[in-house]
Amino acid sequence: MISAKNIHKYYDDLHVLNGVDLNIKAGEIVSIVGASGAGKTTLLQILGTLDKPSKKEAFTFTINGTDINSLSERGLAKFRNEEIGFIFQFHQLLPEFSAIENVCIPAFIKKTSKAVAEKRAKELLDFLGLKDRYHHKPNELSGGEQQRVAVARALINNPKILFADEPSGNLDSESAENLHNLFFQLRDEFGQTFVIVTHNEELANMADRKLTMVDGRIVSGE
Repeated sequence: MISAKNIHKYYDDLHVLNGVDLNIKAGEIVSIVGASGAGKTTLLQILGTLDKPSKKEAFTFTINGTDINSLSERGLAKFRNEEIGFIFQFHQLLPEFSAIENVCIPAFIKKTSKAVAEKRAKELLDFLGLKDRYHHKPNELSGGEQQRVAVARALINNPKILFADEPSGNLDSESAENLHNLFFQLRDEFGQTFVIVTHNEELANMADRKLTMVDGRIVSGE
């Protein structure tokens, strides 16, 4: 599903990623752990196509057979919208929109009709236990409910891969545990591949594979 070889990233003289090699299978849940500054989030952003590897060194990077480096900016944006979902620590819901409106946004970007998008959004919100929250705005939802709305938004276009950056870092322990279990339920239900950056050892150890990063390299779990 994901194949990356010799991924480097520089910010001026700072060498953040130092030749990362990575292969992730379809349907796999992979956690990435390591100390702050190890390069976890930078790697996640590159794998999620939100950032690009530095081109000082030759690299290869494919997702589901697509050569990411060959895509134009427009092609990359379309690929990201249709093939990838994102879940962040801070849900990043738009406060002026209801739950169902927030969930529908990626579908509208894809030019999905309102009727089709809303039908799919309701299915996802129902699945996530939010049937009575369609029209609630973020400030009317608990932290756990907001994060589940964000999960539904990430799933709306049926992406093959979901990237999560500290997804439970802003939740209480019960909500965090529920979210962690949800990822595995989603994988079993929809077959998605998950790549999760986390400091939560419980979540990291639940994954099919745990990758540990030190100084911009993956040092274990390959």
